[in-house]
Amino acid sequence: MSLSVEIGHSFGGFTLDAAFEAPVGVTALFGRSGAGKTTVVNAVAGLLRPDRARIMLNDRTLCDTGAGVWLKPHQRRIGYVFQEGRLFPHLSVARNLAYPGRMAGRKPDAAETARVVEMLGIGSLLDRRPGALSGGEKQRVALGRALLSGPDLLLMDEPLAALDAARKAEILPYIERLRDEVRLPILYVSHALDEVARLATTVVLLSDGRVVRAGPAEALFADPDLAPSFGLREAGALLTGEVVAHHPDGLTELAVSGGRLFLPGIETAPGSRLRIRIEAQDVILSRDRPEGLSALNILPATVMAVKQGEGPGVIAQLKSGEDVILARLTRRSADALGLVPGRACFTIVKSVAVARGDIGRL
Repeated sequence: MSLSVEIGHSFGGFTLDAAFEAPVGVTALFGRSGAGKTTVVNAVAGLLRPDRARIMLNDRTLCDTGAGVWLKPHQRRIGYVFQEGRLFPHLSVARNLAYPGRMAGRKPDAAETARVVEMLGIGSLLDRRPGALSGGEKQRVALGRALLSGPDLLLMDEPLAALDAARKAEILPYIERLRDEVRLPILYVSHALDEVARLATTVVLLSDGRVVRAGPAEALFADPDLAPSFGLREAGALLTGEVVAHHPDGLTELAVSGGRLFLPGIETAPGSRLRIRIEAQDVILSRDRPEGLSALNILPATVMAVKQGEGPGVIAQLKSGEDVILARLTRRSADALGLVPGRACFTIVKSVAVARGDIGRL
C-alpha cells in the first residue's frame, strides 16, 4: 500500500510544486510554517482542488486533473486527524467512535472497535463526553474515530501542536503503536523535529512549496548537507539500539551497532528495539580513545564527510558500526583533529544529553 502525490497549485503569491511517494508507515511532511505542508494534505483529502494534480492511493486514482478525475472527500476512504480533536461535544466517546460507521450505513464491527479501543487505551473513556477529556485523551479518541472509518490512508495535521509537553509525551507512544500495528500509509504534518525523528519512517522535507529531499528518515537525518534545513542547533542523526539491561543506578544499557550506550532509565523491556536521536551539538570527537572522562558513551567511528558552513562551524558525518552519527564542532577543532574522510576517531556523548523525547520505540 502506498500513496503517490504530484501537486501544482498557486494562490496568494505562493506556489506549491511537490511530488513524493508515501509507503506504509509514517511519512512526515516537515518544514517551516508556510512551506506548504497543510496545503498538501488538504489536496490529498479533497478539501482543496489544486490547479494540477495526480494523486494515487494504492491502485485508486483520487485526483487526476489531466484525465478529469476528482473524487469527493467522502469517496476517498481517508481518515483525517486535525490539530483539535473536532469531536461531537453532545456525543459520548463511544458514540463518537461509532459515528463514521453509522454515516456509512455499516453495522459496528465489535471486534475491530475493541481492537482500536485497546490499542489507543481509551476503554475507560467510552461513557464520557469530550468536555470531560484532556487534550491528549481527545486526540486519542479522534485517532480511534479516524481508524474506525475504515480508511486506506490516515492524514494527521500537527495533531500534537495544541498539547503541552506532558500530554504530548502521553500520546506519542500510541502513535508509535499505530505506526507499527496498522498497515496503512500515514501522512503526518509537523514542524517539530523531535516528533518527526521519533515517529517518521519516511521524511519529505519541504521549503517554499518545493520538495528539498524525500526518503528514509535515517538517511535524511544523517545527511550533513540537510542539517541547515532541520536547524543547525537541532540537527542530529538517528541510531537504532536494543535494550540490554536496566542497571541499579538508574541507567539503561543499549546495544547499538558500534558498541554500547548508557542512557537515563527507559521504561521498556530488555530486547526492545529503540530509535535514539543524538544531536550533533552533543557529540565530542577525539582522535584517540579518551581515558578519565565522566562520559560513559564512547563509540569508535570513521569520518565519512566534513561539511563546512559559511561561519566558523562544521558538521562531521561519522560511521559507527552500521549507524551514522553527526558531530557539530568548530572548523579550528576539525583542523586540529585532522578530520578527513577515512580518519578513525572516537565519538563521546554524555548520557544525560539524550532527552526522553528523543527516544522512541521501533
